[in-house]
Amino acid sequence: MPAKLSVNLNAIAMLRNRRDLPWPDVAYFGHIALAAGASGLTVHPRPDQRHIRFSDLPVLRALIDDSFPAAEFNIEGYPTEDFLVLCEETQPEQVTLVPDDPSQATSDHGWDFQKHAVFLKQVVGRLKAGGMRVSLFADGDGEREAVELAAETGAARIELYTGPYGGCFDDPQKGDALLEKLGQTADYAAALGLAVNAGHDLTVANLPKLMKRIPYLAEVSIGHGLTADALEYGMAETVRRFCRACGQAIS
Repeated sequence: MPAKLSVNLNAIAMLRNRRDLPWPDVAYFGHIALAAGASGLTVHPRPDQRHIRFSDLPVLRALIDDSFPAAEFNIEGYPTEDFLVLCEETQPEQVTLVPDDPSQATSDHGWDFQKHAVFLKQVVGRLKAGGMRVSLFADGDGEREAVELAAETGAARIELYTGPYGGCFDDPQKGDALLEKLGQTADYAAALGLAVNAGHDLTVANLPKLMKRIPYLAEVSIGHGLTADALEYGMAETVRRFCRACGQAIS
């Protein structure tokens, strides 16, 4: 089965925020992405609103509800009280919890599931009670115990942090070794009934290998590489290229 593509709009929002102007319009590019075949949109609203703004959330929610009701909205972030309230107000189909410090430039590691077990179980329970599916950002290091602890939180999915794999674009041998660890982690998760997402530094070039090793991958969330390619190919064609890399039959 092909993986679904969720387009992360943060890079577009960051470009918009360089000026006190309304373009590039985040919702407009979200519309293009969904019309071209993306299955959903992802945002990561940070406390300082340096890219996605809190005011973007209801606009994107309305875009999906009004024009693409089969698509999903995925909101990711660290579960502060403010973040949880944003999610409860916006009602995304999926919330991806990441262990980020607010000052981090981007997500760069998965949860320490042993250290945060009680906290995550409480947060997952709250979000599930609100009707949202929960995914937990996880290191793809092949550790079975970490995946078992993730499953015990009650989350429906994990999202594999694929940054180290994506960073091996110039070292195929190392990339293959990291890919196998990602695959082992995914296999443990699938055996426990967890669905598996993936995200970070994924590209048209490295997605096919990931899909081959983890053919049951449910979803990939991609922003930086996709936005960079859109500068060359345009957003619509770039989305189609990434959908094909995920195994989808896109014309």
